Amino acid sequence: MFGVRGSGDTSGYGGLVRPVLLPGSTPRPYGGYFDELVDALAAALAERFEAAIERVVVFAGQLTVHVRRGHLVSVAQQLRDDPALRFELSLGLNGVHYPADAGRELHAVYPLMSITHNRRMMLEVAAPEDDPHIPSLYGVYPTTDWHEREAYDFFGIVFDGHPSLTRIEMPDDWVGHPQRKDYPLGGIPVEYLGARIPPPDERRAYS
Repeated sequence: MFGVRGSGDTSGYGGLVRPVLLPGSTPRPYGGYFDELVDALAAALAERFEAAIERVVVFAGQLTVHVRRGHLVSVAQQLRDDPALRFELSLGLNGVHYPADAGRELHAVYPLMSITHNRRMMLEVAAPEDDPHIPSLYGVYPTTDWHEREAYDFFGIVFDGHPSLTRIEMPDDWVGHPQRKDYPLGGIPVEYLGARIPPPDERRAYS
């Protein structure tokens, strides 16, 4: 990654691309408390479980439940309110962009914690780039307020129902979403304390 010469790129990124392989559904048994947790969620959702849940993935010791975006709010409410689940706390939101995941390029990942049962899990939902709408979880977990605004700012995910969905760090008139994979790494000068800092592809290389 840092061994490319002659590109004029001083950002540390040499244009190398590594394919991302997304994990598929995990067969049972999941291990630990994961089986009990998924069983409790299935009982809480009843006949809606198959329609709401796309797949269950256990990877790197973490449980991720992939939910269809139309069911996101109702699944989150069950995770929060059901006595056997009680995931009272959302620890934030991570936006992810997978350009090769056709029709599901934009992902939102919510890490959840149950203080009652001392358990953790992640809730993941996907949306296509040409329809980047996901229901806001602000009404279920108010702590997602600024996190959803950040994902909107940097990834362009539109959280329907958010009370104030505006950019949080980039200027209001900024074009594009800087953390998408197809966003240019260079070519944009930066002003800092009155000085113009050229983009990476115009800077002097020191190697």
